[in-house]
Parts: sequence; structure tokens; C-alpha cells
Amino acid sequence: MAETIADTRRLMSKPQNLNDAYGPPSNFLEIDVSNPQTVGVGRGRFTTYEIRVKTNLPIFKLKESTVRRRYSDFEWLRSELERESKVVVPPLPGKALFRQLPFRGDDGIFDDSFIEERKQGLEQFINKVAGHPLAQNERCLHMFLQDEVIDKSYTPSKIRHA
Repeated sequence: MAETIADTRRLMSKPQNLNDAYGPPSNFLEIDVSNPQTVGVGRGRFTTYEIRVKTNLPIFKLKESTVRRRYSDFEWLRSELERESKVVVPPLPGKALFRQLPFRGDDGIFDDSFIEERKQGLEQFINKVAGHPLAQNERCLHMFLQDEVIDKSYTPSKIRHA
């Protein structure tokens, strides 16, 4: 029986120049969730989050955009992606039902520490979703990230590369 010997030589790599090391990345998609603002009073009170997108991916029509979204908008996006795409959609941070009970002695879902925790969870969620190549083809994701107002009566469809 012939003995096989593994080839352990290193692959020759091309030397990196300053442009390669410090130039813009070939493809990038950066999404930040920041600047939470609580608006309204009583039962009409809710928190919105600023969603900032920077990208050079050709599938997105805007290279930079900023929109404001609330938790229910994230729920809408998640349900649309589950219904319309082949993507396994990650969970959202929880609804925090106990925080919504009266007589808690804190601000419940409007408590600064809860809002910060939720903001981080929403940022992880949207970065996982938007980083998925199949999700990037869904019109609902583009509306969520780049349209000032979400048209919830839209016709689901795929985005074609520009």
C-alpha cells in the first residue's frame, strides 16, 4: 500500500500593500442602533431607536441612511422575513411583560437600563438579519432600513441588484 505524505508547504501569498491594509473594505454593511427616545404619554408611550446604515453593497439603493424605528417595527420585519423568505430569522429580545405591570417601583420598559439592554439586542438582531445574503434580497428589509415610513401594505418581492 502506498504511503501518502501530506504537503505542508505554505501557500504563497501576495505581499500586502498600504492600500490593501488601510483602504476601504471590499464589501461592508454597518448598522448601528442608537439614540433611544421615549415619546408619548400613558398607554400611548413608546421608545424609538435610530437605525444608521453605512454600506457599499450594490443591492442597497442608499449608501448611508438614518431612520427611526420602534420595537413593533422590528416585530413586523421579523414576521415578514419568516413569512416571505427562506431565512431562519433569529429571535428578538423579549417583550418584557413583567416590566409592563403597574406598581413596580421603577419605570418598567421605560427604565434606562432596560432600554439600553433592548437597544443592544435589537442591534444584534438587525445585524444578523441584514448580514444574511438571502435576507438582503427582501424588499421588507430595505424598507425597514432605508425608507422613512414603512409601507406595511407593500407587495412582498425580491430586490434585484442595481
